[in-house]
Amino acid sequence: MAGGAPAMGAANAVRIVVAGDAKTGKSCLIVTAAAENFPSNVPPVLPPTRLPVDLYPERVPVTIIDTSSSPEYKGKLAEELTRADAIVLTYACDRPETLERLSSYWLPELRRLEVKVPVIVVGCMLDKRGDQQPISLEQVMSPIMQQFREIETCIECSAVNNIQIPEVFYYAQKAVLHPTAPLFDQEQQVLKPRCVRALKRIFILCDHDRDGALSDAELNDFQVKCFNAPLQPSEIVGVKRVVQEKLREGVDDRGLTLTGFLFLHALFIEKGRLETTWTVLRKFGYNNEIRLRDDQLPSPIKKHPDQSVELSADAVEFLKKIFFTYDVDCDGSLRPAELEDLFSTAPENPWNEAPYVDAAEKTALGGLSLDGFLSLWALMTLLDPIRSVETLIYIGYGGDPSTSIRVTRRRYIDRKKQQTEKSVYQCFVFGPKESGKSALLNSFIGRPFPEEYVPTTGDRYAVNVVDQPTGQKKTLVLREIPEERVKELLSRKHALAACDVAVFIHDSSREPSWEKATEMLVDVASQGEATGDEVPCLIVAAKDDLEPYLTEIQDSTRVSQDMGIEAPIPLSTKLGDFSNIFHRIVRAAEHPHLSIPETSAGKSRKHLHRVINRSLTVISVGAAVAVIGVAAYRVYAARRNSSS
Repeated sequence: MAGGAPAMGAANAVRIVVAGDAKTGKSCLIVTAAAENFPSNVPPVLPPTRLPVDLYPERVPVTIIDTSSSPEYKGKLAEELTRADAIVLTYACDRPETLERLSSYWLPELRRLEVKVPVIVVGCMLDKRGDQQPISLEQVMSPIMQQFREIETCIECSAVNNIQIPEVFYYAQKAVLHPTAPLFDQEQQVLKPRCVRALKRIFILCDHDRDGALSDAELNDFQVKCFNAPLQPSEIVGVKRVVQEKLREGVDDRGLTLTGFLFLHALFIEKGRLETTWTVLRKFGYNNEIRLRDDQLPSPIKKHPDQSVELSADAVEFLKKIFFTYDVDCDGSLRPAELEDLFSTAPENPWNEAPYVDAAEKTALGGLSLDGFLSLWALMTLLDPIRSVETLIYIGYGGDPSTSIRVTRRRYIDRKKQQTEKSVYQCFVFGPKESGKSALLNSFIGRPFPEEYVPTTGDRYAVNVVDQPTGQKKTLVLREIPEERVKELLSRKHALAACDVAVFIHDSSREPSWEKATEMLVDVASQGEATGDEVPCLIVAAKDDLEPYLTEIQDSTRVSQDMGIEAPIPLSTKLGDFSNIFHRIVRAAEHPHLSIPETSAGKSRKHLHRVINRSLTVISVGAAVAVIGVAAYRVYAARRNSSS
């Protein structure tokens, strides 16, 4: 396998900032690199310097920024450092104190500024050091490089004798175009996990016959795709021999195995040929973070706030197939190890983090059923559709990425048509503290009733499939809104636009809980009336196993009747009595024109509109009658005149 020029995804220009103590050779280094001879007179700080484009094989423009270490230029220096693609830190080979300043000042300063770019440490004025310091560069720099992993490489040079001057900026450019850090753990001397995952995906894509090895023909196709040049038969034999000598399992009778493929790339990187691995990654659409580039993904989704995103039927069918492919033991669920294997070609398992990690129902062994698996995909597509599509591609979705998702119809149109075409509904769960919100979410995903109260501080989701009496399956997403977050949520104009149905839970044994839940219901209803994002609402009287407060039934029934919504639904999660609550939530979402609460202010506005409309109708009819009367009189007058 050969190297090559940077493919799409590499930087198209490189900005290198040179910094260091005064009189360490910064300006002379830059001038000598650009002019290829030592300058006789150098200004204190050079203007930005462009190196010839053809100086290095990659032909990527390089701009070098000189800096001053004087205190009065500290602000300008910090600005330049934060704009750099790579930084060259200089010290004088004949002044050990300038080398010590790298670890005592310059490198900590870069960390303080949160500059996270490759650093090249350069010893200038090599000609002045002489032979009085026989210690090798490796011995000197090893402790510093152990402490500061951002150092990509170290080099010594002499501008006077033009020794290793072009190499300084070649290494800096190379560190930007082909960085080591994303690919290789230098301390452990192994490929980094994300690099392994990307290379595994590439291997699978190139293994056309899916036999677990790259045949000679598949190796050749890979070479042509990445480097635009075929491998000769003798070269293929040579590649496999190198692998087999070091790693017997790297080659079998079918060809180069995944283990061998990964070994080859580790070997390239160890030998400093990072451009080979980067060329491969970029040919397959990866960026410097080893994620798919934006041009490999659908464009940002254009939708109104009251629209949501769902997986297409094709994507769902693909996911069903992939589920059964990775269900190795055929037990109808994906155990944690099987799920990790499924996501082993993605940068990470996206469900190992909030809000997905505890959002779906799991089996006794911690696995996901097909419904649980598809539910988490539905949740990810609802919350982060582009990441959902990206992950689909990583795990092998071969269709047009833009066809893997669809944007739903606007909710206000659904209300007009009195029906919805959605298959995924989002329900906001409101209620005061200790009213039973978390218990409702837990019960939805099969978790036992918690004996101790644990407050929810941030948004929490629970998602599951709800089987309909018609045999259809709908996915329901419950989003718990903590009491202290309600005001913040409703401060956003279209906060309710994404909500298909809202549930208001109160502890039926405590009057203050009911009062707070009612307050939330009125606030949500008012917001919906003001913005047009009206939402079907349900009242839930939780903790039905406890004695209700004295007037609970009368109070909750009166409010539901006054606001024109369904009567309160009693339930006890402790006793497992759910009153068919999840089917009722789905039914409310399926009828977006019903169960919409009206506040007294909203009723007054509607009444006023009706009065105005009636008045306008009377005025219109009166005007029409008057016009007809005038016209009739004119006809009568005309006839009278003609007869006389």
